[in-house]
Amino acid sequence: MTPSGTGPVAAERTASTSVEAVRSGAPGPVARSAELVPDPPVEHAPKRRGPGRNLPAAIAVGVGLLGALVVCLFVVPAAFPWLAALALALGSYEGVRAMAGGGLHVPLVPVLVGAVGMVISSHVYGADGLVVATAVAVCVILVWRVVESAGLFAVRGAVAGVFVLAWVPFLGSFAVLLNEREHGAMLVLLALVVPIASDIGGYISGVLLGAHPMAPSISPKKSWEGFAGSLVLGSAAAVAILSAGLDAPWWTGLVVGPALVVIATAGDLSESLLKRDLGLKDMGTLLPGHGGVLDRLDSLLLSAPVTFVLVKLLLP
Repeated sequence: MTPSGTGPVAAERTASTSVEAVRSGAPGPVARSAELVPDPPVEHAPKRRGPGRNLPAAIAVGVGLLGALVVCLFVVPAAFPWLAALALALGSYEGVRAMAGGGLHVPLVPVLVGAVGMVISSHVYGADGLVVATAVAVCVILVWRVVESAGLFAVRGAVAGVFVLAWVPFLGSFAVLLNEREHGAMLVLLALVVPIASDIGGYISGVLLGAHPMAPSISPKKSWEGFAGSLVLGSAAAVAILSAGLDAPWWTGLVVGPALVVIATAGDLSESLLKRDLGLKDMGTLLPGHGGVLDRLDSLLLSAPVTFVLVKLLLP
């Protein structure tokens, strides 16, 4: 005996139901079972970063800045401290304006005077002069801000002013200290060119191959592929300058180069994080294709003191 709901009659009913469903446009049993199967996930290839800047303007400005640096280092060496003072004063001005955008009032006059004084003291009196000038500038900012106003708002402004002093003119003055050493011009060139080469290598490699973000929440355009390009070109620049310009063993470039690339990348990411916290895209607009002076100095400010320390250790 055939069980209920099975056999030829049930099969005919199922077939007729499917045919009627097809004619009416409604999904039949087969169609309904097919609808339950989810579509396979579509894998999207990681996006590569685009140029993101005015490339012709950036190249023109970069070549002009590098040319001015070379002239001041090798043709008119007495002008280098003044070039450094100008660059660090402009960077300090942009730092003060950036703090103001974040609601922090930093007294501009003592910061600018302190920045120039720190550079000149480094040139005339060396590291001791830098320490003394920094201490005096910090005291002046604290007193200035307390006289202007009182309370927590004044304390926050004073702390922000000390931060600008320590970040821009203090770290930047190590380039002046490097220049006072034997073969100082080549040492300054090392501290400045390796981060520049790192930036160029990272930019080219990131544009062509960049697919895996390094720190998407801080700087979405930085990628690990770009960092690899930075390591290659930055290390090559360090080996070339140390071996050809300073007669140092070639392997010292493989120590100094990666160290400067890492610290330059950290400086760039640190400024990106600061700009994100302050709600800024660039620190300024003085340099077309680059942004502000601080947008060019961000990686260089950390490379100068690191170069100063590495030179003392590797090239006594």
